[in-house]
Amino acid sequence: MVQPPSLLWFRRDLRLTNNPALQAALRDGKPIMPVFILDEESDGHRRLGRASRWWLGQSLTELDTAIAQLGGRLILRTGPTLATLRELVLETGACMIHFNRRYDPPGSNLDRQIIEALRGDGLAVEDHAPNYLHEPWQLQTNQGDFCKVFTPFWRRLSQHVGPPATHRAPRAPHAWPACENWPSSGAIEHFQYKPAWTENFAHHWQPGEAGARHRLQHFLEDGIDDYPSKRDYPAIEGTSRLSPHLAWGEISVHEAWHSAEPAKCSGAVAFRRELAWRDFNMHLYFHYPDLLRQPWRENFRKFPFRKSAAMLKAWQQGRTGFPLVDAAMRELWQTGWMHNRMRMVTASFLIKDQLIDWQQGETWFWDTLVDADPAQNGANWQWVAGCGFDAAPFFRIFNPVIQSVKFDPQGDYIRRWIPELAALSAKEIHQPWAVPEDRLAATNIQLDRTYPRPILDHAKARQTALAAFRQVSGRSSDAAEPDLFS
Repeated sequence: MVQPPSLLWFRRDLRLTNNPALQAALRDGKPIMPVFILDEESDGHRRLGRASRWWLGQSLTELDTAIAQLGGRLILRTGPTLATLRELVLETGACMIHFNRRYDPPGSNLDRQIIEALRGDGLAVEDHAPNYLHEPWQLQTNQGDFCKVFTPFWRRLSQHVGPPATHRAPRAPHAWPACENWPSSGAIEHFQYKPAWTENFAHHWQPGEAGARHRLQHFLEDGIDDYPSKRDYPAIEGTSRLSPHLAWGEISVHEAWHSAEPAKCSGAVAFRRELAWRDFNMHLYFHYPDLLRQPWRENFRKFPFRKSAAMLKAWQQGRTGFPLVDAAMRELWQTGWMHNRMRMVTASFLIKDQLIDWQQGETWFWDTLVDADPAQNGANWQWVAGCGFDAAPFFRIFNPVIQSVKFDPQGDYIRRWIPELAALSAKEIHQPWAVPEDRLAATNIQLDRTYPRPILDHAKARQTALAAFRQVSGRSSDAAEPDLFS
């Protein structure tokens, strides 16, 4: 008699090691049928950005190969999730479904509907902990509310995280508890989305569990000790670059957390704080479902943002005339990623210099980041805009020239992404518009032809932004608004 299989439903947990749903399915002892469903039709599913689709295709290819080496198959389907799961149950006779739950409000709402419907069909359905350090209902303030400020959240989270349950992936060939009858699957090639502008991504990334593990090990061996002092400098590899691997669940965040033991490396606490920010942003989104649609601070809902397609396009294309901003936007386009400090600089420029709605920036990042995540995107854009929880004050307006001098002092980052300015000296490269004409001619730079002049005056833009802020906040003067350029 053929034993009915368990469906193992993969989502943003594309790994075999330390995967709670897989471990539960293995404990059941039934044949395991791994499934991935690309659902861009159901309510609650935000259509993936193009960069994320590229990463997903590569990661699924790696997961499919890993499962095949163990004697299994990854079943790929597209369509509405509930209907697709029901089809698979009918085709395979599956009696159990395991998956790792989601915390984003649209996703968790859909999960509840799916669980209720499938249990109503008579199936056993088990959801398991996803790739975060805590469950969002676990950490509360002394008043019993959810945490809206990072520092107390960090203290509570640090005390809450316990030793991880370490589960190795099946290792030996034919170790996968395989099924007798496999249903049809979509071709992996149909999931490998490769728009022309992503052709260089493969030079910068190795999607999949093996790439995630290599990235973590490299960081632990060569980067974490200097992490606090180097993480703000975009020209050097001072960060972990784990964000897309964590976003797609290719490595356990618990493993990353516990690999960085404070007793072993000086940068461990700083690294763990960044992992905690990831949890904090998800925590906020879970408790504030309008994170992507509405500012938390209600007065910002009337902020007089501009609508300028030309200004937005200049920012998107890295043609603002401010080299640090443009270098960062070009890094994003060519690699699908941007250094964290550069994300703050470019976001501040869009919102406070150009006075363009933060949601326009969030939408662009969603489409072009390989680590795009709704909670991280929404919370971080609201943080820079000054309209979210525990946000930077609105009057913290980054000066792109001072940021450039401070964090790219030799201009190496700018030269990497804006080669047309490479001949300028470390002193000149931050403000090419201030370089004498004869010097520009000697370096074959023609402003407004080979590189644009600034599209705005930062000092004037800052004053305009502060006036708009006073308009919505009711302040009568900016006496308490320091000129923050750090």
